Amino acid sequence: MDLAVIVLAAGRGTRMRSALPKVLHPLGGRPLVFYSVDLARQLSPEPAVLVVGHGAEAVREALADRCRFVEQVEQLGTAHAVMQAEPALAEGVDTVLVCAADMPLLTVDTMRRLVTAHGDHDGPVTMLTVVADDPRGFGRLVRDDAGDVLGIVEEAEATAEQQAIRELNAGVYCFDAAWLWRALQRIQPSAAKGEYYLTDTIGLAVADGRRVVAITTTDEEEVMGINTRVHLAEAEAILRRRINQRWMLEGVTMVDPEHTYVHPGVTIGRDSVLGPGVCLWGETAIGEGCVLGAHAVLDNVAVGAHSRIGAGVVLTDQVLPAGAVMVRA
Repeated sequence: MDLAVIVLAAGRGTRMRSALPKVLHPLGGRPLVFYSVDLARQLSPEPAVLVVGHGAEAVREALADRCRFVEQVEQLGTAHAVMQAEPALAEGVDTVLVCAADMPLLTVDTMRRLVTAHGDHDGPVTMLTVVADDPRGFGRLVRDDAGDVLGIVEEAEATAEQQAIRELNAGVYCFDAAWLWRALQRIQPSAAKGEYYLTDTIGLAVADGRRVVAITTTDEEEVMGINTRVHLAEAEAILRRRINQRWMLEGVTMVDPEHTYVHPGVTIGRDSVLGPGVCLWGETAIGEGCVLGAHAVLDNVAVGAHSRIGAGVVLTDQVLPAGAVMVRA
């Protein structure tokens, strides 16, 4: 399967109330959009195609050569955004994965499960859904009595019965490429906003008598979208918990993991001990058997094995040999 990944990053993000484009707001020390682009890199050898719009130049500058860029000059909806990406895709691509740049908590395991499922059936669309008690404004997935997908009903248009549905559209899709490009040409603008919505592809496939498969996750955190700074703070807490749990399972002791802050690019050797409030930023690397005192802050620091960093020590852009001892002056 020749897979291309399209990441949608053109939105204005007005609810962030910021001059900074939404996808450049920091999460775990990295711009939000980095997570989707890095995820795409794990799924396909081809760089992701990033659809930019609002703040396009700033986004291009931040990502440099991490992906390919296309611009959605007019904000005419998600289907219109995907259309902009077609010329940038390499010849021979037969499968297109579409996701959004404001969903940083998606895991590679779930995305691989989606891609695998798409290859296992002959329908043109495979979509990701989530079962959740809080719909958070997501569209409801409507199935028939046999469990087959009939379509998506947006929350504002759902009947009381449909609003009770707890299987929600997560907004992540795998498409047969040839079918997708033809289907996008058939989508009509919405009466309310005049925009072209990618969700309409589901109805088109069903109307064509083609099968739509939905892969479901029960992890609500994973499909959380970032629309406000409240969401951003929630995602930060989830990411911190994930990172800290991984390192503790790798043999690192955290005295107070809820108040230990480790960026995704950090590495920590086993049998190291991190005191409360420790902050490890950037590409910091901690060797085995190190002890870091409470509220030590290290930013892009390499620490040799069996070193001791005292409480409250702040270090930036340094290399410490094995057995180093650093205390606050």
